[in-house]
Amino acid sequence: MDLKGASVSVVGAGSMGGAIARGLVASGAMDASSVSAFDLAEAALAPLAELGIRCCDDLDELVGLDADVLVLAVKPQVLPGVLAQLAGSLEGRLVVSIAAGVKLATLEGALPGARVVRVMPNLPLQVLSGATAVCPGASALSDDGRLVQALFAALGSAQLMTEAQLDVAGAITGCGPAFFALFVDDLTRAGVRAGLPAAACREMVLATMGGVATQLLQSGEHPRAYMEKVTSPGGTTAAALDAMECELWTCTNDAVDAALERTRELAKG
Repeated sequence: MDLKGASVSVVGAGSMGGAIARGLVASGAMDASSVSAFDLAEAALAPLAELGIRCCDDLDELVGLDADVLVLAVKPQVLPGVLAQLAGSLEGRLVVSIAAGVKLATLEGALPGARVVRVMPNLPLQVLSGATAVCPGASALSDDGRLVQALFAALGSAQLMTEAQLDVAGAITGCGPAFFALFVDDLTRAGVRAGLPAAACREMVLATMGGVATQLLQSGEHPRAYMEKVTSPGGTTAAALDAMECELWTCTNDAVDAALERTRELAKG
């Protein structure tokens, strides 16, 4: 879907909101003149203004621009105040929320008449390699989900999902960057323990992770098939995988379950 004729306003220019606004311009998907933003912290808006993105002095000004899509990129604990301020002023508007754990029913109840879509993006969208789950609400029109999917596809991968799947995606891709960073740190520490210099080991681990991700993305190869390429029968990789796989599978499932449980707790308020 061509986004050149669309306009987007972003409420909140923090790490995620700012990345969304910047990414839409940096990717070439949208002109800077079609993107606007508001944040209480002026310092957060300065990098966006340098790109030609319109930065508003207050929330009312941003809403008054009547952009095609209004993205609420604020933290879950801040969202209720923003929703209260916007209630009654967004009838018929397409509103996107990135707040984890805040259900569509809650959003639609707080914004009567708005067309609501929930998304669950992750931090790598800052480098246009994000993974975003998109879930249109009951109030959304048939094309709204596809438009929002196209917006976030400009920042990486974006997939349409049900709301139940959205929460799982949050546990996988939302928490995933921290999981991968933890593995990088653990593998580096293991290398240091075995005798490698820390800085050199970390650089090699990061290069390896980036290379594997690039190869898998470019080839579309299943991870198991990729593993077979570097695993010789009776070799060092086979021994290492035998020691690692069972416990890694268990702790990964435990981590996802813990994230989902916390998601349910957040949803209850």
